[in-house]
Amino acid sequence: MALRLALCLCVYLLFTQGAEGSINDFDCVEIYKQPAFQHPLLKNHKIQETFSSYEDHEKSDNYEKKEHCPKGTVPIFRQRNGSESFHLNTSDHLGQHFATMETSMLDGSIYRGAEAEISVHSLNLQDNQYSKGQIWLENGYLGQLNSIQAGWAVHARLYGDSVTREMAMVKLGATTHNVLDISTGNWGLKLDNEVIGYWPKELFTELNKGASQVIYGGNTFMSTAEISPPMGNGYFPVADFLKTAHFKNVFIIDSNYKRAYIDEKKLRLYADYVECFRVTYLGYIGSNGMCFSYGGPGGRCSY
Repeated sequence: MALRLALCLCVYLLFTQGAEGSINDFDCVEIYKQPAFQHPLLKNHKIQETFSSYEDHEKSDNYEKKEHCPKGTVPIFRQRNGSESFHLNTSDHLGQHFATMETSMLDGSIYRGAEAEISVHSLNLQDNQYSKGQIWLENGYLGQLNSIQAGWAVHARLYGDSVTREMAMVKLGATTHNVLDISTGNWGLKLDNEVIGYWPKELFTELNKGASQVIYGGNTFMSTAEISPPMGNGYFPVADFLKTAHFKNVFIIDSNYKRAYIDEKKLRLYADYVECFRVTYLGYIGSNGMCFSYGGPGGRCSY
């Protein structure tokens, strides 16, 4: 199974989160009563009902055609006990591990989005663990880091089970100002050819200028210093797509809003503990475009 994911700085719809799983896991909430509007910076935000792609600016469908929920409402995941508190997947939390392909961070490049076809896998995790395959778009330094993250996750504490789901989250810096207005300046999330949500520009201090780094790959977390959960499909990466967790057709959206392959000179492969997790760049493979594989069994990965 593959998840076709695009994150774009374009004209997109406010958070209309989609996820795999039973509709019983969700409530149909009036669109202006969704949790995003509890943020003080979104007090007067008006939802855009139409939007255009970064490729051809043609009009696309809007939130009113979402399945399951009535017109004017959106599906919102029903929180379970303990799901109110969980760690964002950034390296400043102990217990994190990463296996990623990244763009250079200090070369001055600006990115308007990222796109990839991500393989999706089932894993059996404990309550204090999670495992994810995703894309990060980031800008800013410590204390002012803005990070948008989207992909798939197995997160037992958050969801109450080990079912694989699509996920998205935002980490914000300390203050918010200097918004960008290019069309709307909102960061959008597109799944396959459907826009399922966006992050309004009001939320950002650094990403409103574009992303300075794009990261693709896997992330795991354990809340103790004992056993790290598996990443990807639970095996070390190989070249066979049928046997490995992988990203295919990996693109960036450049500063001119054009889809492009990443310059290989600007690529960095990173695995913080190769005894547990690894990443392998596969290069360009026919219609699969730029590809890499990642993952590992986890285990005792503490330094």
